[in-house]
Amino acid sequence: MTEQDLMGKRAIVTGGASGIGLACAREFAARGAHVVVADFNADAAAAAAAEIGGESWVVDLSDTAAQEDLQLDVDILVNNAGIQTVAPIQEFDPERWRFMHRLMVESPFLLIRAALPTMYERGWGRIINVSSVHGLRASAFKSAYVAAKHALEGLSKVTALEGGPHGVTSNCINPAYVRTPLVEKQIVDQAKVHGIAESDVVEKIMLTETVIKRLVEADEVASLVGWLVSDRAGMVTGASYTLDGGWSAR
Repeated sequence: MTEQDLMGKRAIVTGGASGIGLACAREFAARGAHVVVADFNADAAAAAAAEIGGESWVVDLSDTAAQEDLQLDVDILVNNAGIQTVAPIQEFDPERWRFMHRLMVESPFLLIRAALPTMYERGWGRIINVSSVHGLRASAFKSAYVAAKHALEGLSKVTALEGGPHGVTSNCINPAYVRTPLVEKQIVDQAKVHGIAESDVVEKIMLTETVIKRLVEADEVASLVGWLVSDRAGMVTGASYTLDGGWSAR
């Protein structure tokens, strides 16, 4: 039987309708939390919420102006929503670059800003920022994503320093390529920009830097997130936890 250690806790997971976000939502719900699935896709968010007995929040997180006055009554916040674009810098569309930073840097800042007051009042809170090995290492043709994840790392550390005296922890998790729709959508673009066949992308691009030659599973990421939100991780803050098959050991 799963331990019900999150009973009475309220969690928001952005990008919670699929991939890593859905795996985290299932993890929290199984442990008794009430989970808000925040996602742009209304049907997928509703289906995920129905599955776990939570609620859906249909939201365009790239619309950061709408989040400036937001107030969140939440114990756990997982900033997971993200998107990828693969292109050389000289061909990268500036508006796409700005869009990705609104979604993956500005929105996490605004959601953290909205969540901290009630976390401080309770003297307890957990903020998990889903970064990437690309928050620690760079790859060609991913200027917006790599820059955004590096920025998220800094935001997470500042949140840890400010939140610690109030019982709030903030950490990043840094997986390599995870078997999610986001990664699957990259294959065509990766093949084009590297000039290789789509069938060769996983082996020749995605698994080149790892010593364990497979994709990370979303449930593996959720298991680490699950530990980080537990009371057993109360002294863990300002950290970046890798699930990268040895990529960042190089």
